[in-house]
Amino acid sequence: MASVLSNSNSTVLRFRDEVYVAAMPLRAAKGPPQFLMSAAYSLNFWDFQHFMVIISPSPHSQVLVFDFQPKDPEDIYVAVTALYGKAVPGAVLVRKLKKVPRNKCWLVGYSKVDDAVETAREFNKEWETNLRIGLHDCRDYTNGLVRQLTGEKDVLKRLRSLGS
Repeated sequence: MASVLSNSNSTVLRFRDEVYVAAMPLRAAKGPPQFLMSAAYSLNFWDFQHFMVIISPSPHSQVLVFDFQPKDPEDIYVAVTALYGKAVPGAVLVRKLKKVPRNKCWLVGYSKVDDAVETAREFNKEWETNLRIGLHDCRDYTNGLVRQLTGEKDVLKRLRSLGS
């Protein structure tokens, strides 16, 4: 999306990176645990969704996903440990996408920084990777990165109130 900035002598065209929040099913061990996570996601149970930030740089170049999750999200022992409120090793991930997803993905704003991707990479370097569900997880990561990029506080609270 472009915005037009003007002064008395000329008009300058400035592009801003789009910032999205997306949800997907929590990953779990194959079999019944994975089936339950997929069902919870399909039924829109907010607390059983994994959240991440997507940056679509402008002008249109490679779309990137930034997220925080357990290092081994399909390990049943990691899941049990995390559900008991204990810290588990986490990982900050960056992946490429061909395009922005159409489902469970919301444009939350435009970056207020010049280079959203570089800002997100710097944010990742500072992010503590011990994951604790409900205290330091994908929701905290998503809220923190969106705030860094757009200035919006607690974006997930707003999206949840919209019934998303």
